[in-house]
Amino acid sequence: MRGDLIRILSSVEEKANELKLEGFEPDVVLVGKEAYEFIKEQVNEEFGGEEEVLELSGLKVRILEELGGDAVVIDTEALGYAPAARRFRVVP
Repeated sequence: MRGDLIRILSSVEEKANELKLEGFEPDVVLVGKEAYEFIKEQVNEEFGGEEEVLELSGLKVRILEELGGDAVVIDTEALGYAPAARRFRVVP
C-alpha cells in the first residue's frame, strides 16, 4: 500500500532530521528482517519488479535480524560514544 511506504519513508526522514538537529550525520538505516521484508514488499508493489532495497531516503539499508519489525536510523561515526540512533516501528 502506498500509505505504508509513505509512512516508512516519513519515519526515516523524521528520525534522520532529529539526529541532524543534534549535530549528527545519519548514514545508515538498520532494519530487522521482518521490517525489511515488509519494506521490500511495499517498494516492489509500488514500483514493480523484485528488486532489493539498498537505500531509504538517501541512507544505506543494512539488515540486523534482531530488530524484528523495527528500524534504527544511525550515525555510524558517532554510535559508540554518543546517543546517535533513533528507533521506530516499521511493521504495523
